Amino acid sequence: MNAFTENRLDPSMLDRNERQMLALFGRAVSSGGRPALVDADGNRLLLPEAVFRQLVRMIEAVRQGQAVVLLPEKESFTTQAAANFLGVSRPFLVRLLESDEIPHHRVGAHRRIYLRDLLQYRDRRDRIRRKTLDDLTASLDADGLYDAVAPEHAR
Repeated sequence: MNAFTENRLDPSMLDRNERQMLALFGRAVSSGGRPALVDADGNRLLLPEAVFRQLVRMIEAVRQGQAVVLLPEKESFTTQAAANFLGVSRPFLVRLLESDEIPHHRVGAHRRIYLRDLLQYRDRRDRIRRKTLDDLTASLDADGLYDAVAPEHAR
C-alpha cells in the first residue's frame, strides 16, 4: 500500500451512519459551534484554529463526495507521479529537474521530488502564467482591442 492509498479518505469508505455524523459536524460548524476532540475520560481538547480550519475543509470535501489525500510536504514523488501531479509529461518534468527548475534528490539511480518543491514550482508557474495573461489583457485594452469583435464574428 502506498502513501496515496494509506492517506486517502474516500467518501465511499464511510458507512451511512458515518456520513450522517459528518452532516451533524457541518451543521455544528455552520451554527458557530466549535467541535472539540474528547478523550476516553471526557476531557475536551480544542484544536488550534489552523488545524480546525483544515479539518473543516477536509470534512466539507468528503461531504461533497470528494476524496481527500493528506500528505506531508516532505513526501517524495517519483518522476512519473510528479509529472502527473503537475499535468506535464515525464520527459518535460525530467528537463525541469535537469535545469534545476525543481529541486530533487536521488534514491539510488532514481530521482525523487518532495511535494513542497512541486507545490512551490506549481505556484511560481501559475503566478507567471497569470502575469502573462494580465499583461496581454492590458496590452489589448491599451490598443482598444480587448472588446473588439473579429470581423468574421461581427453581424
